[in-house]
Amino acid sequence: MPDDASGATLRPVPRKPVSSKATVRARPDGKFRFAVVADTHSKPHPATAQRIRELDPDVILHAGDIGELDVLDQLAELAPVFAVRGNIDAPTNRVPDIVTLELMDGERMKLRLLLLHIAVYGPKLRAEVARLATSERASLVVCGHSHVPFIGRDRGFTLFNPGSIGPRRFQLPIMLGTIDISRESARLTHIDCETGKTWLPP
Repeated sequence: MPDDASGATLRPVPRKPVSSKATVRARPDGKFRFAVVADTHSKPHPATAQRIRELDPDVILHAGDIGELDVLDQLAELAPVFAVRGNIDAPTNRVPDIVTLELMDGERMKLRLLLLHIAVYGPKLRAEVARLATSERASLVVCGHSHVPFIGRDRGFTLFNPGSIGPRRFQLPIMLGTIDISRESARLTHIDCETGKTWLPP
């Protein structure tokens, strides 16, 4: 680190996370579908657009490590996109670090989710993320980063990582996810991008 005139080492000031809030509305029948992707690293799988068209989502969530921002432009041709910045992504006014998204069915709040890139340590929710989710009154935390498809429950929150739809890491599958909301239930699903089939852990 550079020194100031007194010889003291200057330390960088941590950047305050940029947060955004938004509301989306369910269809007249109360249903809503989120397609969820993460960790594209500028190179989403060639079948990404086809798979998302097949899913016909109302909204696409991108949980960070986007890479080149034209990835978001391509996704936005398929459905409205809400995205967050990952640890490889440069700060930009276009993409916040955290999104709190509320789904309304008429005047009734159906779901409040927290979207951010890094949220878990193994299968456990990070303490600072649990505090944030509590303050935002979210019930679902959607994240990326690990490239590992995951559905879990911790500290009273549901956790969802869709896996990575970008370049393959190790032997991990190339995945995306869906969050399906109806007036009766909520369902989280992983989709194998290469086959289009529902994926379950081995």
